[in-house]
Amino acid sequence: MDTRVLGTIADVGAVGFGAWQIGSAWGEVSEPDAMSALHTAVEEGVTFIDTADVYGDGRSERLVGQLLKEHPHLTVATKMGRRMAQEPAHYNSGNFRAWNDDSRRNLGVDTVDLVQLHCPPSTVIDSDAVFDDLDAMVDEGRIRAYGVSVETCDQALAAIARPNLASVQIILNAFRHKPLERVLPAAREAGVGVIARVPLASGLLSGKFTAESRFGQDDHRNFNRHGEAFDRGETFSGIDYGTGLEAVERLRPLVPEGATMAQFALRWILDQDGVSVVIPGARNAEQARGNAAAAQLPPLDAKTHAQVREVYDELIRPQVHHLW
Repeated sequence: MDTRVLGTIADVGAVGFGAWQIGSAWGEVSEPDAMSALHTAVEEGVTFIDTADVYGDGRSERLVGQLLKEHPHLTVATKMGRRMAQEPAHYNSGNFRAWNDDSRRNLGVDTVDLVQLHCPPSTVIDSDAVFDDLDAMVDEGRIRAYGVSVETCDQALAAIARPNLASVQIILNAFRHKPLERVLPAAREAGVGVIARVPLASGLLSGKFTAESRFGQDDHRNFNRHGEAFDRGETFSGIDYGTGLEAVERLRPLVPEGATMAQFALRWILDQDGVSVVIPGARNAEQARGNAAAAQLPPLDAKTHAQVREVYDELIRPQVHHLW
């Protein structure tokens, strides 16, 4: 797999592994299926795994920790900051260290490669004290580097302006183009890595869903369609489900012969200048294998990119572009 520079952290495979699915909120995923997905991803060239302390209350981190025992060369990122109400006062040195202790224990490491603030309020990104604490954690050897996972482009730009920031994580996919305008150029100029999350719009861009598709009670695609549990932009990238299905049908003829819709969607992201790694999730070995194979597709041509943009401008832009 092609490798790319992820900020100041490491060279990583262009397609990584997003470990939210094997933690919680995507329906049940058994431990054997989760570990099979992780092992298959590594076999297919994945070297970067993204998780968080709240995914399954540490379950995702613990599963990744099992993998690290066999593959200590992997680069692992986790997140912190959602174990309490997201109030600025909770983002302090004591909580940071307590959360980091939990993550290091779950992952089985002394030093975490990358710790990201988990979609904090904008006032937290604006706080010098917060980043002083993160710098101190690097000096203490608790973490090698830190980044911020964000909801909005304005938050991303504020984070990128921080002098020691290694990475910014943001939703970027064929249904979410706004980061292309200012975030990716700013990250390139600052030498900050970009981690593209929700790359398949919660599965819409897999091309496998229909109007009759149903999701379990414990699946955020059922319980968070309108932001009932967390930012609604995390579910189907914030677009109306029916509109998403219509857009997928418009995109389907653009998929190269021999590729899947999901691979096409991932390749579109990889073509964007400034993206360090894209982190699709996987519930099983088959999905992990298919995701990794997207890195082998040749870049899409200019005409195809223009057609994706047309679909976005007509169907998606009116719903999401002004919000995030």
